Amino acid sequence: MAALALLCAACAGSVAPPASVSGDAPTLVESDYARECAAYAREHSGIAIYGDAYTWWDQAEGRYDRESTPQPGAVLVLTGYAGPKHGHLAVVTRIVGPREIRVDHANWLNDGNLYLNTPVIDVSAANDWSEVRVWNTREGHLGGNTYAVQGFISLTNSAITAASGSASF
Repeated sequence: MAALALLCAACAGSVAPPASVSGDAPTLVESDYARECAAYAREHSGIAIYGDAYTWWDQAEGRYDRESTPQPGAVLVLTGYAGPKHGHLAVVTRIVGPREIRVDHANWLNDGNLYLNTPVIDVSAANDWSEVRVWNTREGHLGGNTYAVQGFISLTNSAITAASGSASF
């Protein structure tokens, strides 16, 4: 019942925070230098991919698991974030429920800052994590934009072995 209420509220624009926000609030950490989402995702996930966020999904093919559902430690890959040659990456920190995860990420609002414990809500009609909305920590509400998701990149046992010898974190 609570999930249904959350989903209905998610369609309403500016809404109250997801129920899970009350005990562990999303946090903005202002940065003295411009952090990028790709560097942050690489450093905090162990996934040794370099380059612009929009290239990560294709670069992961054959190197890492590419999944359609989230798991802790995986990298959420948003596509078309601000046009076809722009993407965004965030590290999944935990699963809150079937349609809510928490992520840590950098440079979400093109400000170079860190955004920690950020709620991300699956708003796809098919419940398949193909479209999400992201909590706006600065303004304290679920963001109004819907973002397309390419998927989630995660380490496999073979990728962990391969990456541990060559990656520098």
